[in-house]
Amino acid sequence: MLDQVIHTRNQVALEGVQLPDARYDHDQRKAISIDGGMVNIRAAGWKEIKVGAVFDVESRLQRDPHTQDWVEMAHGVAVHYTAVLGTKDEFQPALWALAFAHDIPTARQCSVVADGALWIWDVADQVCPHAQGVVDWFHAVEHLSQAAHQLYPNPDDSPQRQRWLKRYKDHLYTGRIQLIIAALHRRHAPQLATYFERYAQHMQYMTFREAGLPIGSGTVESGVKQFKQRLCGTGMRWNKINADQMIVIRTAILADTFDALWDAVA
Repeated sequence: MLDQVIHTRNQVALEGVQLPDARYDHDQRKAISIDGGMVNIRAAGWKEIKVGAVFDVESRLQRDPHTQDWVEMAHGVAVHYTAVLGTKDEFQPALWALAFAHDIPTARQCSVVADGALWIWDVADQVCPHAQGVVDWFHAVEHLSQAAHQLYPNPDDSPQRQRWLKRYKDHLYTGRIQLIIAALHRRHAPQLATYFERYAQHMQYMTFREAGLPIGSGTVESGVKQFKQRLCGTGMRWNKINADQMIVIRTAILADTFDALWDAVA
């Protein structure tokens, strides 16, 4: 099965595809989300399974968890997954094949939502260079919370810590990242500012919301859980070949394409 999947990927390799003129791009909003999880491999220990999701984006009226206002918020629908137990260079062709199959490269509006792992953004830049990068809101808030705890580490500092976090969480949501960076440098904590300096342009959350872009990576995080549910049961350890085959089967089941894959292999 794995050989069949690799053959299909090679048929639409990134370097061999000629995309149509940009004038013919479609208007369906699209998004990619990328994440990883750990699988126990015999003789190798815990290794990362890299998971990608591609999906359409639709807007629904919902209460904003930050402002509590009723607003149109982006949601992922028609979700499809791919996964690879390997390096980012091994994962990239799989993600490209999935993105190509679901018209990501020809979407006028596309975004990539992920956490701050550097390998993710390297892959995203190759697969979807025209997309708007979005750092997952909850990961950004987590980093801000970690900064607050390092600035105010003592239990007695809790009221100050909460005030600081609330103030700068508001700045984070409204895209005033430079105020966060400046505050951390004033407190002689440049190491805490690095994350926000690197991804400042990927943290314009209010602007992204207004543009109808998703700001959370829950879609792919759900996918990671579904792969791990099959691969990470109590006491499970896999050899690499069997793990690769199971990932292919799990991907086909999640995409409801197992029968087609089985027929192709047969």
